[in-house]
Amino acid sequence: MIRHPILDQLASVGVRLGFDNIRTFLTFLGEPHRAYPVIHVAGTNGKGSVCAFVTWVLKEAGYRVGTNLSPHLQAVNERILVEGQPIDDAFLGDQIEALDRIRWDWARSVGFKQVPLTYFEFITTVAFAHFAQVGVDVAVMEVGMGGRLDATNVVQPLVTAITHIGIDHSAELGSSVAKIAGEKAGIMKPGVPVVLGPMPAEAREVIERRARVLNATAWRPGKELLRERRKSGWHLTTPAGSLRDAQLGLDGDHQGANALVALGILHQLRYQGFHIPDEAIMRGFANVQLSGRLEEVLPGLIVDGAHNEDGTRAVATWLRNRPRPESRILLFGMGQGRDPVRAVTPLLPFVDEVVTTRCAHPKARDSLELAMVLENVDAVLSDGGRIEEALPEVYREAHETLVIGSLFLAGAVKSLVSAGVLRGITPGQGPVSEDEPPE
Repeated sequence: MIRHPILDQLASVGVRLGFDNIRTFLTFLGEPHRAYPVIHVAGTNGKGSVCAFVTWVLKEAGYRVGTNLSPHLQAVNERILVEGQPIDDAFLGDQIEALDRIRWDWARSVGFKQVPLTYFEFITTVAFAHFAQVGVDVAVMEVGMGGRLDATNVVQPLVTAITHIGIDHSAELGSSVAKIAGEKAGIMKPGVPVVLGPMPAEAREVIERRARVLNATAWRPGKELLRERRKSGWHLTTPAGSLRDAQLGLDGDHQGANALVALGILHQLRYQGFHIPDEAIMRGFANVQLSGRLEEVLPGLIVDGAHNEDGTRAVATWLRNRPRPESRILLFGMGQGRDPVRAVTPLLPFVDEVVTTRCAHPKARDSLELAMVLENVDAVLSDGGRIEEALPEVYREAHETLVIGSLFLAGAVKSLVSAGVLRGITPGQGPVSEDEPPE
């Protein structure tokens, strides 16, 4: 489902941090979010990958798993998955329309004067209700923004995880990693274990201090959590045991850190009675799928949703170990409110040219404006305009095209590929000559 009029109307409300509204609405619905155990995952980067690893392992272990991710790439269905498969259009449409009627009844009952619920609150409620309706054994919930005031923070989880802390959403969460860590630590609950990914020391100190106050066991990289990449695969260790020679279905060294967080979550679930054999973990890690993460959509066309400096550094590390093609062009587009200079800089040594672009998302930054902001970076730079126009031109010219800066941009590229706009074009064949008609 690409769009729905009810969701379009809610999208105009904007962001409204806090969970009092969704909590009272869920109570009105009979608390569907209490119908199953929950794993709750926050973090600046990596939380979607961690959720995917955990989901695929639990599925391999025989559990019926609901997964709530955000944002989506191509269709809103991608936010609500059961056993790794998106909710189908019919189910989603029925859930949206049923809950829309109920939310107005609820709003009248409490005297609500504003639009009842934001887009994110509403679609999160759809996920909670759908998981209860289909009877999942466990739900994996990804935080939307921050943690303390996120709509998903109505859950009482079995395990929490904070994958990474970096500067992002500064206007809402704060301008220092310590402040952002405090917001993300808001998902932690008394006595509930938390698994941490790699993060700056000042962020880790905030979270560890919070864990002590809550009497929550904290597993940390370099202490309780260890990883090593070998030729035969990843060697991952937690206090509950080791996994040797693990193969990962998601590319990049940073996915080793995400897999280690996922393993910590899974081992904590074992302590709480879940039956998760090592064989299921190995199969789940190897078979995991998640769009928009170093995904080669076509030969010579790679998309990644990295949208901040830490994310692009991870991509740069991956590129450092990848053979350099004859020509590599970065097709770069970002949302409003982000720092494009800091984000693009780690990638510059590995590309021959940067072409700015934008997708149709209302928060996408204009490509010309983006090019002007980047005019002083050390790169061959040009404005490519809309992604529909830029993608065929760049793909034809470059031997390898990287599309980076936004998950929505990655989704737009995947949609264009599905529509056949690159059919008949070979990477690196060169620009269209004046007397040659375009494809």
